[in-house]
Amino acid sequence: MAKPLYVLGAGGHAAVLVDILKGNDEKIEAIFSPSLDKAKKVLADVKILQDEDILFKENNTNILLINGIGSLPGNILRQTVYKKFRERGYEFKQVLSKHAIISPFAVLGDGVQVMPGAIIQAGAEVGENTIINTGAIIEHDCIIGKHNHIAPGVTLSGQVNTGDFVHIGTGAAVIQNISIGCNSVVSAGAIITKNIANKKIAFGARSNIQDKKDKYES
Repeated sequence: MAKPLYVLGAGGHAAVLVDILKGNDEKIEAIFSPSLDKAKKVLADVKILQDEDILFKENNTNILLINGIGSLPGNILRQTVYKKFRERGYEFKQVLSKHAIISPFAVLGDGVQVMPGAIIQAGAEVGENTIINTGAIIEHDCIIGKHNHIAPGVTLSGQVNTGDFVHIGTGAAVIQNISIGCNSVVSAGAIITKNIANKKIAFGARSNIQDKKDKYES
C-alpha cells in the first residue's frame, strides 16, 4: 500500500508538483500552508492544513513528504524545511514527471524533483532536494550537488560538476567538464566556459565572475 503524501507549501512550485502527482495518478493526503491561493485550480480539491506540527504526530515511517517550497538565490527556506524534517526522520519523495526523460542509469537522491521536458542522461547523479526544472538538460556523467536548482531551459554538457546550494538560472549553458563551486550562482542566459569557485556569481556570454555578497547556505 502506498504511503500517504503530504506537500509542504502551496505556492507556484507546489502547484506544479501537485499537477505532476495528479498526472501520475498519485493521491495527495494534504497540503501544509498558512494560506492558499484559490486561483490555483490544481489545488482546489486538496485538503489544506495550516499547522505543520500535525505532521510530527504522524509516525515518520508511515508517510512521505514533498518539498513544495521553490528555490531562489539567497533564499534558504527550501533547504531549512527539508533539513528540519529530515533531522526528525521523515523521508522526502522524489517527484518525477512522466513527461521527463530520465535514464535508468542516472542516480537521483532523496526528494529530487524533475519537471516536464527535462532530460537526465546516463551516468548523471543528482543530489538530494535538488530541482531539475522544466526543459533542463543534464548530459551524461554530470554530478549535481545537494539543494541545487537547475532552472528551466538550462543545458549542462557532459561531466559538469556542481557543489551544494548552486543555482543555475534560466537558459544558462555550461560546457563540458566544468566545475561550479558550492553556494555559487549562474545568472540567467550565461554561457559558462571556465570553472567557478565557491560563493561566486557568473554572468554574461563570457563567464564574467564576481564574488557573491549574500550567503546561500544551510
